Amino acid sequence: MFRRVLVANRGEIAVRIIRACRDLGVSPVTIHSAADRDSLHVRLADESFEVGGAASRDSYLNGERVIDAARAMGAEALHPGYGFLAENGEFAARCAERGLFFVGPPPEAMRRMGDKAAARETAVRAGVPVVEGSGIVSGKDAGRAAAGIGFPLLIKAAAGGGGMGMRLVREAASLADSLREAQSEAEAAFGDSRVFLERFVENPRHVEIQVFGDDRGSVVHLGERDCSIQRRNQKLLEESPSPAISPELRAEMGDAAVRLAEGAGYRNAGTVEFLLDPDGRFYFLEMNARLQVEHPVTELVSGLDLVALQLRIAAGEPLGFTQPEVSLSGAAIELRITAEDPFAGFVPATGRIREFRPPDGPGVRCDAGIVSGSVVSPHYDPLLAKIIVSGPDRETARKRALRAVRETRLTGVASTLPFFERVLAGTVFCSGEFDTSFVSVHWPALGSAEADGGAAARAELAPLALAAAAAELWRREGSNATTPCPPGSRWRLTGIAEAHRERL
Repeated sequence: MFRRVLVANRGEIAVRIIRACRDLGVSPVTIHSAADRDSLHVRLADESFEVGGAASRDSYLNGERVIDAARAMGAEALHPGYGFLAENGEFAARCAERGLFFVGPPPEAMRRMGDKAAARETAVRAGVPVVEGSGIVSGKDAGRAAAGIGFPLLIKAAAGGGGMGMRLVREAASLADSLREAQSEAEAAFGDSRVFLERFVENPRHVEIQVFGDDRGSVVHLGERDCSIQRRNQKLLEESPSPAISPELRAEMGDAAVRLAEGAGYRNAGTVEFLLDPDGRFYFLEMNARLQVEHPVTELVSGLDLVALQLRIAAGEPLGFTQPEVSLSGAAIELRITAEDPFAGFVPATGRIREFRPPDGPGVRCDAGIVSGSVVSPHYDPLLAKIIVSGPDRETARKRALRAVRETRLTGVASTLPFFERVLAGTVFCSGEFDTSFVSVHWPALGSAEADGGAAARAELAPLALAAAAAELWRREGSNATTPCPPGSRWRLTGIAEAHRERL
């Protein structure tokens, strides 16, 4: 095992990796930007190196500075977490050239699966079902390919994901404009304007399979996660097992994911994502060549520490188990708590967190990158914490998730806690019968005042809530004029009001 590992990330995932290192007896060191000097991940590490200014491109995305920091602090390996440089094959190769073990897949596998068009070709060769589509297209080629596929269809960027460079086209008349927009966005986001076409699957579920491979050629899957509750292709809630998957379908999807990983020469952690149509047919979507935000869901149903497993495999150890030895039990749900206002179109919120009190109790885990007093910066992803719950069955996990949300105290910025409270209590989520349109179809009603029987009563108490918030703020900070405080933010104030309103 490694003696010292650089955690090349920030926030809750950096904290999660630091703790895994501690459990293995490994010294964790970190990097930070100028804006993150007092962040939780910096406080928990044995040593931290400032790599640049607040902007990601000047710090966490500055590959050479990150490698220099690893060498300066004597790290033998580098764990990229997710986001930033986690799926950059060139960076992984550069780490190897500089004598650093990269905790992730080989650079060649990362490049192959990171290019969506190449990943699609790999899936076809592995006999994995794919949605009808095209190769790379442009201009008149796109029109001919679209005519063969039919409408509606998706234009997708070859070099990236997350909804960037993607356009839904429902009729031929809008294809040319949508193609130009998608190519322009792809160029701006990834430096690569290549796009391809795929038939649009109406009302699918989004189901992903966790895979792991080692240097000896062993590949296994650890079951599925249902990620259908999402907004603009960004996941909000994940659960395992999926309420839409039978044991037979789970085995079939798992086998397909393993074949794909083997065909790509994959090792370490990866996730194969599928669309599941209303008729129960599944199609390859993409492969994420890294650890996922939602990995704790799989940890709770499998009993495995996935970050520790990543580190062991990167150090040359075998998986240590075979597919028949994988045991999945119970149910788990993860909620991504972000600094966004669900009542205002999920507008990002910034400011100082006045109080953060995570939930506790049986079956409840909270992975957080914040504490009371942390500053939410506009420079980075708004993810603050993840609440993960488990139980012997889905209904027990759902009730625990609802309890955990209601126990959580988060004031100072708007957050998605009220969103999850209403979703978890709603009849649609309880039924398990939903798809990727859940937020657009159901949130307008769930998020309205009429959806909450106590809204009228709380409206009458709103002035008292605001007065209480002001008094508390004055008690904590008002008498100390020298206390540094970021510039005023209307989103921060809205967050305080909303937090108090929700709990009256």
